[in-house]
Amino acid sequence: MLTAYLLDDEHLAIERLTRMLGADPRIQILGASKDPVDAIEQIDALRPNLLFLDIQMPELDGFAVLRRLAHQPLVIFTTAYDQYALQAFETNSIGYLLKPVESAKLTQAITKVEAIRGGQQPAPDIANLLNQLATKLTPVYPERISSKTGDRTEFIDLTRVTHFYSEDKLTFAATETKSYIIDQTIAELETRLDPARFFRIHRSTLVNLAYVAELYTYFGGKLMLRLKDAKKTELTTSKDRARELRDKLGL
Repeated sequence: MLTAYLLDDEHLAIERLTRMLGADPRIQILGASKDPVDAIEQIDALRPNLLFLDIQMPELDGFAVLRRLAHQPLVIFTTAYDQYALQAFETNSIGYLLKPVESAKLTQAITKVEAIRGGQQPAPDIANLLNQLATKLTPVYPERISSKTGDRTEFIDLTRVTHFYSEDKLTFAATETKSYIIDQTIAELETRLDPARFFRIHRSTLVNLAYVAELYTYFGGKLMLRLKDAKKTELTTSKDRARELRDKLGL
């Protein structure tokens, strides 16, 4: 019997895969997690034969997780992104499953794992896989973000967002005309948005660098930004982010 571990930051994806694998007598699920950091410790402790691994996750992506594992199981990638999946396939990984996972493709992937473990097919070289991925993979960043109010969902172009900020346990996307409630934390946005465009100047603020009009030295080693919006919004960096922001802006 194959022992498996599931890592995906989407709860529904884990539920669906757990249900599908539960119908396959060849698989015993040892554990699952939505947190890549916690998962690393669990995988090394449980030592599963097989890891179902999401690629895009907060904090660490799937490839960063593989680099940190002491125990290297066979890996099947699960992803909603075709470009990631195709690149992983080209580097001779065991396989990939596009979300939502299809039963037939899941069965085919598990059969391939059995063939590798039985010696009928060579196992992929994980170290070589990661080296190839490092040179081939180009992250795909979103161009829009959604804001849901009741039954209504609005999509905001990120080029319109001057900054994101958190207030009263809510996250907002600020534009020239209004602020929209966003169902993501500042930390999650920092990992998912293009770092060349958005920079976290404070634990509660993520700024669109294209909107930075002026920069001033502030007390305590901080910096103050004035944005090029109609309100000339002023934002203050934390001390530990000031130096990195200067570097980001080429100062």
